Amino acid sequence: MSASGPIGIFDSGIGGLTVTAAIKQALPMERLFYFGDTQHVPYGPRTLEEVRTFSFAITEALLAQGCKMIVIACNTASAAALRPLREAYPDIPFVGMEPAVKPAVEQTRSGVVGVMATVATFQSELYNTIVERFAKGVTVLRQPCPGLVRQIESGAFDTPETEAMLQGWLSPMMEAHIDALVLGCTHYPIVRPLIERIVGPEVRVIDPAPAIARQVERVLEYDGLRCAARTEGVDRYFTSGDPEAFHRMMERLGLDGQEVEQATWEEANTLTLP
Repeated sequence: MSASGPIGIFDSGIGGLTVTAAIKQALPMERLFYFGDTQHVPYGPRTLEEVRTFSFAITEALLAQGCKMIVIACNTASAAALRPLREAYPDIPFVGMEPAVKPAVEQTRSGVVGVMATVATFQSELYNTIVERFAKGVTVLRQPCPGLVRQIESGAFDTPETEAMLQGWLSPMMEAHIDALVLGCTHYPIVRPLIERIVGPEVRVIDPAPAIARQVERVLEYDGLRCAARTEGVDRYFTSGDPEAFHRMMERLGLDGQEVEQATWEEANTLTLP
């Protein structure tokens, strides 16, 4: 495996671009190959087995492009597939997402923290293990957010409808006196300004993307795979949906000037990248 190879990153749609931006900032010498599976977004309501099938196919496609590492920039896919992927590809470093319950517990003063995530994430062994390990003596309130990923994917970042949805989910947690709120889906930081406006300055909103970027850096250093200088080639972005629509979303997130290429699902377990 070569240090000059790109880092492969994937998510169900545009949410993982929040992680991509953090990695670009932390590791400007690295090339990044990003795949957004907008044909199948959202992953949250799907079964873990279905998400696992998608995750294996995406990983195989990214490895075929020469990627030296895979970042699963999706909490649902991490919950479904991180462990089996590591077992299936023991020579490939993987970095996945996990809800940032530990830092929330460490920072709380009220003893009550909130977690926003998908139903699939809350049902996963990964999430429940994290809560059992790190949340002793602290109340952790779980809030599924059905429909929020679709709102974000449609570009409704700051609309009355999105605000009403968030208000309905956040108000009960605020009444329970949370003082830390974990964003347990990589799409949710896109509406972080709206969330912070609702919860106010007394609630710390925790976005895991910077911590994931630091973990990527640590793993590359440990495995001797970090690029010392920018290699030839450019970052590449792929989507299984509409490339033009995906590019417009990238521009709104400050990742402009980059072509988006069309990827094709032949079957649920076969993905082709150009």
